[in-house]
Amino acid sequence: MKRIFVEEQNFVGKDYSSQRLARGDYEYCQFEDCNFSQSDLSAIQFVECTFTNCDWSNAHLHELGLRDVSFVNCKLLGLQFEHLNPYAFAAEFEDSQLDLSSFHQRSVKGMRFVNCQLREVDFTEADLTGASFDGCDLDRAIFERTKLEKADFRTARNFLIDPEINQVRNARFLQADLARLLSKHQLHIE
Repeated sequence: MKRIFVEEQNFVGKDYSSQRLARGDYEYCQFEDCNFSQSDLSAIQFVECTFTNCDWSNAHLHELGLRDVSFVNCKLLGLQFEHLNPYAFAAEFEDSQLDLSSFHQRSVKGMRFVNCQLREVDFTEADLTGASFDGCDLDRAIFERTKLEKADFRTARNFLIDPEINQVRNARFLQADLARLLSKHQLHIE
């Protein structure tokens, strides 16, 4: 199948859940109110694209490339980010839902999550060095053998991180979250 190249186009209100987005490279494109739910996005490359009010829930991401991509107010439930192209993954997420997604063993250094729901997201063995979780809900998110050095959790909530099994050197937390970091020790901190 021949790949296409699309540059600087706007896609509004398209439904790719029933009709597949053509395989190819999309650069500097805007996608608004589009439905990619359960869509096969394998081997597509998005470069400097913005997705606003889009639904990507349970989409197939095998070898998908996301370079300098922004997701704003999007629904990204149950995505397996570990299947993305390992050499083309740089994204930021704002006001989006990523519940039940997985970043297992992914390098997402410096990634920004702003006001996102990250409930039950799997960050096992991921490299989140310098990542920011500004205003995010991390209820039941999994952090095991995760590299969290210089990550910023100061305005995040509902997270449980065990410093004994994660690399947290120079990570930023509020003093009020000290009890959350030591919860497994059942200490009474007042």
